[in-house]
Amino acid sequence: MSPFPRLTPVRWILIPALFASALSAQAPKIGAIDFYGLRKVPEAKIRQALDLKAGDDLPKSKGDVEDRIDQVPGVVETQLSAVCCEDGKATLYVGISERDAPHFEIREDPTGDVRLPNEVLDAYRQFLVTVNEAAQKGMAEDNIAQGHSLMSYGPARVWQNLFLEFAKQYSKQLHAVLRDSSDEEHRAAAACVLAYYPRKFDVVDDLQYAMKDPDPAVRNNAMRALTAIAALHQRDPELAPKISPTWFIEMLNSVVWTDRNKASLALLDLTDSRDENTLSYLRERSLPSLVEMARWKSLGHAFAPFVLLGRAAGIPEKEIRDAWTAGEREKMIADITAEKKKRK
Repeated sequence: MSPFPRLTPVRWILIPALFASALSAQAPKIGAIDFYGLRKVPEAKIRQALDLKAGDDLPKSKGDVEDRIDQVPGVVETQLSAVCCEDGKATLYVGISERDAPHFEIREDPTGDVRLPNEVLDAYRQFLVTVNEAAQKGMAEDNIAQGHSLMSYGPARVWQNLFLEFAKQYSKQLHAVLRDSSDEEHRAAAACVLAYYPRKFDVVDDLQYAMKDPDPAVRNNAMRALTAIAALHQRDPELAPKISPTWFIEMLNSVVWTDRNKASLALLDLTDSRDENTLSYLRERSLPSLVEMARWKSLGHAFAPFVLLGRAAGIPEKEIRDAWTAGEREKMIADITAEKKKRK
């Protein structure tokens, strides 16, 4: 097994483009398939309904596959996510929400007609284009020491510097859009730009509210912002408030892959002090989710859940890292699940 993956706190959400590209000849093939959310429904039944395997092309219709799996008894909702790339191939994640299983609650869609100024929305769109460029070039390094994202990729940094001005100039509009706009793209842009407001204490409530937004991109941008604020709080508590881990822990039960992935990365920092109240809540609400995520085939995606699982089980940090480096991931997971059964 390779050394620890290099992790950035929370990546910008680009996954939907992969399914859109499945219509083109350049779309990556499926390299691996992983499941999450399965508690009572047999994996074999989901695989049968999925009707895909490693080496196949990504499905041209994500919705058609999800509808098929939704017909399996016990399944309430299905979410497919294709994540690129390892060895030029995509990992296909199949998320299942079952009846009576823990799940992450989101709010109803807001209905307000408030919108962002055109220059703010246009800047956000252009920024996402440059983020995609940075990812393709392997230049997506991100610095969050100041309480907001500042990427090393120059074209993206240009737009982020502009967000610093927009956050001050349009703070009232950003607040209103994030809470009340019926347009999810405007809400996602508002969550992104509001993160650059200079006084972080003034925007935390809005960003925490956005973590339960019905749109995944809004939630992703809110998580990015709160993760950066948490990093600033660790550096200087007078400059930023302490961020509660509650909604991040609840997101580990989400049917949406980006929620789980981004929440696990954020919780690496939020559990670093091993606060017992936080770890107790993590054990109570999300242990089965951490177990299945820690077994994901992609090492980069499994690492954060693996560390969180070890912390929740009370395993010293060095033992967790040694188990990972030695390729003993499954042994540690099996020991933790066996101990849990013994306690029961």
